[in-house]
Amino acid sequence: MKRLLRGLLAVLLAGAIALSAAWLWYADWLDSPGPLAQDRIVLIPRGTRVAGIAERLAEAGVVQHARLVELAAWHTGLAPSLKAGEYQFAPGDTPRQVLERIAAGKVLARRLTIPEGQMTVEIRRIIEAGEALAGAWPTTPVPEGSLLPETYQYIHGDTRSDLVARMRKSRDDLLAELWPKRAAGLPLATPEQAIILASIVEAETPVPAERARVAGVYLNRLKRGMKLQADPTVAYGITRGERELERPLTLNDLAQPSAWNTYTIDGLPPTPINHPGRASIAAVLQPESHGFLYFVADGKGGHVFATTYDQHLKNVAAYRATQRR
Repeated sequence: MKRLLRGLLAVLLAGAIALSAAWLWYADWLDSPGPLAQDRIVLIPRGTRVAGIAERLAEAGVVQHARLVELAAWHTGLAPSLKAGEYQFAPGDTPRQVLERIAAGKVLARRLTIPEGQMTVEIRRIIEAGEALAGAWPTTPVPEGSLLPETYQYIHGDTRSDLVARMRKSRDDLLAELWPKRAAGLPLATPEQAIILASIVEAETPVPAERARVAGVYLNRLKRGMKLQADPTVAYGITRGERELERPLTLNDLAQPSAWNTYTIDGLPPTPINHPGRASIAAVLQPESHGFLYFVADGKGGHVFATTYDQHLKNVAAYRATQRR
């Protein structure tokens, strides 16, 4: 009987030692770096159970043992909080950190950059190609100038329609902020006219430091009743915003009647010709004060400005000379 008791005690002791060793190993594993060698994105669909989440993590190489991760989720109390979504994991993430990220719903924030000065047709191409976005481009019209080009964050499953709505709201919010602070005496009756002129400024110069000066030129022209004579508006009138005009303008183009041909019409065209960015809108509402009425490219990416037509002709001749070299 004593031998039997000693044997039973020995078995129990060995079991306790083994259980203790297993527990120590588990505790060490839970907070040890995982097997990832580089960042990995894992999508957890809605309705995925704890076991399925663990399997997806193991299949992606984020963790090594799916069943152990499932056990850890329940042991740590995180299992009921695990959320669907798209998650990004990095080398060195421990199983505990992986589970805590999913439980906290720290989903991957994706970014989509819309460059300033894009037309609606171009923005549509960018958004339709956006990874992880859902749904189609809005069925309602998206007029030129109605969206604010910026870098937008979104998460997996956000819809293209909602993103466009956010871009529209961002533009409206910016106008609501800047329009009341506009400089006094501007020949602009409405915020929409400011967007029209900002789209022209956006198309005319890629140089940030020139925007307020170019805006000042066009505002000076509007005040004097001069035609704007902005080449980008002529190009837009030819394509109606369906595509870029992939050729230089001709003298015949400048003479062709169009609602957007600012060589033939007075004042502003009827609509913006693109979606201007924050800086161009601000430049129109707070322009540089000067007497310039003309400008021409300088051959170096910027422009040369003039107050008189004679000086402008000299600047044009100088620019053409640089093009013949």
